[in-house]
Amino acid sequence: LSWMQERNSIIGDNYRWPHVIPYVLEDSLEMNAKGLILKAFEQYRLKTCIDFKPWKGEKNYISVFKGSGCWSSVGNLQEGLQQLSIGTNCDRIGTIQHEFLHALGFWHEQSRSDRDDYVTIMWDRIQSGKEHNFNKYDDKTSDFLNVPYDYNSVMHYSKTAFRNGTESTIVTNIPDFMDVIGQRMDFSDYDLQKLNRLYNCSSSLTFMDTCSFELENICGMIQSSDDSSDWQRLSQVPAGPNTDHTIMGECRDSGYFMHFNTSTGAEGSTAALESRILYPKRGFQCLQFYLYNSGHESDRLYVWVREYTSGHPNGTLRFIEEIKGSPETYWQLHHVSLDVTSKFRVVFEGVRGSGLSNGGLSIDDINLSETQCPHHVWHIRNFTHLLNTSPAGEAGRIYSPPFYSSKGYAFQVGLYVNGTTDNPSNLGIYLHLISGANDDHLQWPCAWQQGTMILLDQHPDIRQRMSNQRSITTDPLKLSDSPLGYFWDRPDKVGSTAAFPNGTEYRRGPGSGTGAFLTHERLRSRNFIKEDGIFILLTMEDISHLLSTQPSVSPTVVTSTNTITPNPDPTSTNKPSIDPEPTATSGPYLCPDNPCENDGVCLVVDRAPVCRCPAGDNWWYMGEKCERKGTTRENIVITVSSTIAVFVVMLIVTITTAVCLKKKHRQGKKNRENLTLEE
Repeated sequence: LSWMQERNSIIGDNYRWPHVIPYVLEDSLEMNAKGLILKAFEQYRLKTCIDFKPWKGEKNYISVFKGSGCWSSVGNLQEGLQQLSIGTNCDRIGTIQHEFLHALGFWHEQSRSDRDDYVTIMWDRIQSGKEHNFNKYDDKTSDFLNVPYDYNSVMHYSKTAFRNGTESTIVTNIPDFMDVIGQRMDFSDYDLQKLNRLYNCSSSLTFMDTCSFELENICGMIQSSDDSSDWQRLSQVPAGPNTDHTIMGECRDSGYFMHFNTSTGAEGSTAALESRILYPKRGFQCLQFYLYNSGHESDRLYVWVREYTSGHPNGTLRFIEEIKGSPETYWQLHHVSLDVTSKFRVVFEGVRGSGLSNGGLSIDDINLSETQCPHHVWHIRNFTHLLNTSPAGEAGRIYSPPFYSSKGYAFQVGLYVNGTTDNPSNLGIYLHLISGANDDHLQWPCAWQQGTMILLDQHPDIRQRMSNQRSITTDPLKLSDSPLGYFWDRPDKVGSTAAFPNGTEYRRGPGSGTGAFLTHERLRSRNFIKEDGIFILLTMEDISHLLSTQPSVSPTVVTSTNTITPNPDPTSTNKPSIDPEPTATSGPYLCPDNPCENDGVCLVVDRAPVCRCPAGDNWWYMGEKCERKGTTRENIVITVSSTIAVFVVMLIVTITTAVCLKKKHRQGKKNRENLTLEE
């Protein structure tokens, strides 16, 4: 094998995985981690051409388990089972993306050959034994894919990585980037450039369309000829909006949206705007867009799909959702779930209502992907004022409205705007169960519901967003800190009394989350705050189906003959076991068809047919299909002549093997240590 390394990726096609990577989620993983790994896979599908599928006996695959910390080998080692550890406190989506980027063939960003131009490694501040994580690889054997050094990479260590005291182990040569390195929100733009170049991705798997209407061709959308009006591409409307949502008026002569004027025309007049033709693959989609209503509350926006089938080649319209509401002075975020399986267009139909309007309906920043929509949206307005005036700690905590999960559990999110007393200058976020209308009919303690809280990066293109998220899973056996019992028990039992803004009382259970959700510096670094507001996307879903994810057939390693044999469950060690010892199968069974001759019996052993041949006292059948007969008399001559030859061959093999194994072990140990990196 060639062990040459690129600055960011490992050289050699033999280290590349196929575009669809088999995986196993071992039962040792925490439930929250299992759910997050699947969410990380969705980010890969949305932004790259890399996909993941459950292992079905393929030769090489990734087995994810709960080891000591977060680590992965670099590249496809071509050794069958390849371990990747998501240990305690590794259950963050950015950390999981980071480890799978290692497995896909990427080193840390600070390992580039040109890293000394951008950062300084403080070797005397690094924990003993962790120095290899800071190795630099020279450019004589590397190609960093022509991508600039990326302080914002999800593969870059933070300034405090593996420090042995309180001082930084990495110092950026430009001081402004000291608090930028080490982000674990999502892939950066350069991360995606490198991955897509390395794996020759020309498009991503689940992304379908995005449009911010900045170009005059309006992304190939068309105006319907069957309506009484048209949508207009504008940069402002007197009654609102004053700016588009994409760039919020920050650039002169740019910033457009589509507007349907409801201040003129008759009641019931319509305007339909249709997307280009789209081709679904998964059968479910999420349509996301921003809507500004400056018209009348009787004005309506209808979302349709025009589906094209062999039976209806000109397309048929199917109604999806009606969007209505009172006029507001800000852009509102909407999600619409679709379930289209044939080629289609999305249709936005505006309808003028009966009331007096001074403006109309405007849409901007449309994104369509084959992903699941979030269940709920919490819009917090006037957020800059909250940041400037809220104290740290509980006095500066605000609560979301109540929401319900798909199973009927009521929940609420608490946000520490200026952090907890232990973590000031951070956003802190916590998930609470609250008393709800369905409590008498639900299972308590609440079991294996995963709540995901996403602070939305409002970049107009969903592929370039770096949203920050945290997930919490309800473990029914988790004990409460108080003597009241289980943490996720019924809020009426373990919660405290609280009141909604209208004065209605309810019970709020204890909260689980983090006081270090996002630093204020990162909060201001991207498009988290837009139009002085933030959006927190919320989903609570049942993940109890992930309790047992390990396949019924044991994970495998590849033997020297390239056959797949079962392997014991890996243990939680600090380094991956590269060459675990194979063991026997759990028991053979009869082949569906019998290819054996001379009354031989066919059994399936290690998933391959094997003939068991009949034998007597001094005769037997042999061969792959029991096609040849042998006797005792014939074999006396063969045995004597073969014994001498076998002895000589075995002596040569033994001496050669001993020398080779000693050399290979020495080299392999060194190489595998270099190829295993920690978070």
